[in-house]
Amino acid sequence: MLFEQFVFKKVFVSNKQFVFNILLGHNKAAHSPLLVIMDIPSKILETAVNEIATLPGVGKRSALRYALHLLDTSDSDFAAFIGALTRLKSDTHYCSRCHCISDTPLCPICSSPKRNQKIICVVENIQEVMAIENTGRYNGLYHVLGGVISPLDGIGIGDLTISQLIDRVAAEQTEEVILALPTTMEGDTTNIYIDRQLKQFPDLKVTTIARGIAIGDNLEYADEITLGRSIVNRVPFGVI
Repeated sequence: MLFEQFVFKKVFVSNKQFVFNILLGHNKAAHSPLLVIMDIPSKILETAVNEIATLPGVGKRSALRYALHLLDTSDSDFAAFIGALTRLKSDTHYCSRCHCISDTPLCPICSSPKRNQKIICVVENIQEVMAIENTGRYNGLYHVLGGVISPLDGIGIGDLTISQLIDRVAAEQTEEVILALPTTMEGDTTNIYIDRQLKQFPDLKVTTIARGIAIGDNLEYADEITLGRSIVNRVPFGVI
């Protein structure tokens, strides 16, 4: 016998008498998902909610909360917010050298005399540049590919900045290229392709970031590939 429980809750947001009819349907046989029905009385507000909901990780309820917050802000704060988004689109650049986001044609990392100009760390996207920089352990340059080779997603070699990387290595007499791409099939495929392209530089050192057991993990929960690589690429205890 199917059992369904319907719970309706009224949620009042920002003193606007908006009612969310939240239908919590639990069907033991079909395992029905959570359904949310929102009645928005303003078409303008609904349009704003729909646009905000296109952002990654933002659902309709969160989008409505953000839209109502913006609606309640002062005109000056709202203008500052919109201005920041406008400048984000119109005034930011992609570094002409490493293709990272910058306020200037050449990013601060590439233009810094304190960075090691002979080492290039190849990454998939800008978030990975930030992640490595946050470690405080790397002092070289970067090269952002803008993705990895993934035919299923329609991303081919020509969609990435691989040819620009090869040109950089040749022009800048790079001594080492560090491949810091994701440990996925697509990432490994891209690594292999780049490595083959770089073999034309016999004096170039091509390395990849270490892969192994994360700090705090138990060996019994590690997959065979990760554990195997950790054993093969073991290091002296004193350097840990």
